[in-house]
Amino acid sequence: MAADALPDAAVREGVIAIAREAAEAILRVYGSDFDVERKADASPLTEADLAAHHCIVGGLARLTPGIPVLSEESAHTVAADVRRGWSRLWLVDPLDGTREFVKRNGEFTVNIALIDAGVAVFGVIQAPVTGALWHGAPGHGAWRRDGDEERPLSVRVPATPPLRVAASRSHLDPRTAALMQRIGPVDTVGLGSSLKFCRLAEGGMDVYPRFGPTSEWDTAAGQAILEGAGGVVLDPRGRPFRYNQRDTLLNGDFIALGDPALPWQAWR
Repeated sequence: MAADALPDAAVREGVIAIAREAAEAILRVYGSDFDVERKADASPLTEADLAAHHCIVGGLARLTPGIPVLSEESAHTVAADVRRGWSRLWLVDPLDGTREFVKRNGEFTVNIALIDAGVAVFGVIQAPVTGALWHGAPGHGAWRRDGDEERPLSVRVPATPPLRVAASRSHLDPRTAALMQRIGPVDTVGLGSSLKFCRLAEGGMDVYPRFGPTSEWDTAAGQAILEGAGGVVLDPRGRPFRYNQRDTLLNGDFIALGDPALPWQAWR
């Protein structure tokens, strides 16, 4: 990471404040009888997604007017050649886990990441229901904040069996099931949205394999936090995830590890 890639303390605290404001906007809708619409890809959209989007985009524009914002709810309005010309941008998922929001299980988040030359250099994840907030930057550390109390985070190293793997207990896709067989003894952990990255960063989980579609705003903030805590997010060739480098904003397969020394290539 370049020496000047990490935003200063005032900007970091400003982003944290914006994430909390977005969480408050989400909770106002969460406590109401909200409607659910469907986007073109059939994914759900609620008033909470849009309220958080406007809160974050407006807040970041005031905080860092020279840095463009790419949000899930407005990405379709930005041409690929335009955004690829942005060497530095905010990458935002105003409400990650809308399906969890609709189910009212509390497992949804606000994700905000700063991207510099393709690298997620700073990330904030806010859980509206619990109030917990995670933030971090590769090479600089990661922290969990509950109210005014903050503690540093560290992944579980060495990760010893049984490994704790992010996987649905009831709907396990065949590729994830096969990978878990190759890992050996595991404990499965079911958890929604980017909270999986946070659990890895806290040392409460060891492996998060993902086969299937995600978008760049789903992973960028979590990657920054996890790498700040000592973990990694890798593509199938072992390369760290990079952002805003392609025409598509869809991610490929990945594996997130708390302990980078885990023999993930042997599990493929």
